[in-house]
Order: sequence, then C-alpha cells, then structure tokens
Amino acid sequence: MSDSFNLIAEFREDQGKGASRRLRKQGKVPAILYGGGRPPRALLFDHNKVLKQLESEAFYSSILNIKVGDKNQQAVLKDVQRHPAKREVLHFDLQRIVATEKIRMNVPLHFLNEAVAVGVKQGGGAVSHLMTDVEISCLPRDLPEYIEVDVANLGLNEMIYLSDLKLPSGVEIPELAQGEGHDHAVVSIHVIKAAAVEEEEGAPVAPSEVPTAGAAKSDESSES
Repeated sequence: MSDSFNLIAEFREDQGKGASRRLRKQGKVPAILYGGGRPPRALLFDHNKVLKQLESEAFYSSILNIKVGDKNQQAVLKDVQRHPAKREVLHFDLQRIVATEKIRMNVPLHFLNEAVAVGVKQGGGAVSHLMTDVEISCLPRDLPEYIEVDVANLGLNEMIYLSDLKLPSGVEIPELAQGEGHDHAVVSIHVIKAAAVEEEEGAPVAPSEVPTAGAAKSDESSES
C-alpha cells in the first residue's frame, strides 16, 4: 500500500466564484469531498501546504487522511485544477473511501532497466513509453503507489502490453475486462530512423542545358 498523507481541512460555508476568489487571496484552496454513501462536503485547505504535497508523485496515488476538527476521513485525490500560468492550485476533488469497497485509481508506471534492455544494448533501438500511468481497481488497503515495468528482456521491435504487467496481489486492470482490443501496448523498443537528405554539390550540368556558341550568336543577332 502507498504511503499516507495528512491534510488538515476546514468546512467551507460560503459558495460561488466570488467567494472562491476571496478565499484564494487568503491563501486557501477550495475542495469538494464526495462519495462513500454520504453527501458532498465543501472544504478548505492551506494552499502552500497542498502545493508542497502535490510535488510528491505518491500524493496522487495514496490514501489521504483528511482531518476536519476532531474527525478523520480517508480519501483519494480524483482531480486537481491549476492556474494555467501561475504556480497555483484553484480547486481539487477528493473521494471518500470505504475499506470494504474497491476504488479505481490511475497510478504511475515506473520503467526499469531501460539502458540495459536487450533491444537497446544489442539491437540499437530506443525505448518508447506508450503509456505513463494505468487505471487499476483494488481495495484501499491494496492500493500501490506505482506499477513497475521491467524492460530488461524486451527485444527490438517488441512490446509489453497491459496483460504483461506484474500486478500486486488484489490489484486488477479494468481495461482488460473490456475484452478484445483493450490489451493496449505500454512500452516498445524500435530503431528510430532519421531521414537524411543529402544535397548534391557540383553535379554536372546536362548537355541540353549548356548553350552553344551558335545559339548565343543567334540570340544576339535576333536582338539587333
């Protein structure tokens, strides 16, 4: 199971875009907590603390401990809205979790042994990441921080697919349950061919392009 992160929240009573702008100026981040068979609840978090937590890759695929007053609630991060130009978090969504109910999360893929892969060392190929994360389904206690993909034995012009991934106990990939055509490629090794365009310098001029002396005189006479 991935590491836990602790977040202290406040209840948010005022709603609307204007209220959200005022709260952001006060260093707060609006958020919504939903799911778990309970009504959604508007919350507030300290912006700088949340921004620092978001710098950790594990934050996106971990169980988060949300403390509001004297109550604690476990949740997972489902969405983050960021300012398009500033280093600023505008809003984020949290989903409550229930220990006995499966959750669906996107977790990152960590690729191992790329430099020593067979297709790289022996075939001169390059590794291409076709996916960077994967959606999984599991109970909260089985949630992994990431999935490892070992490419050491991957040869030239070969691929690793979703069905080839080694998943921790209790973890499934819902996409594979969709049937044929959903076993997508995750990583491949191919030779990257660069098309080289060579310019011919000093190429001989075709005979038809070389004017004769008579032709030159004829042109001059025609102009007189």
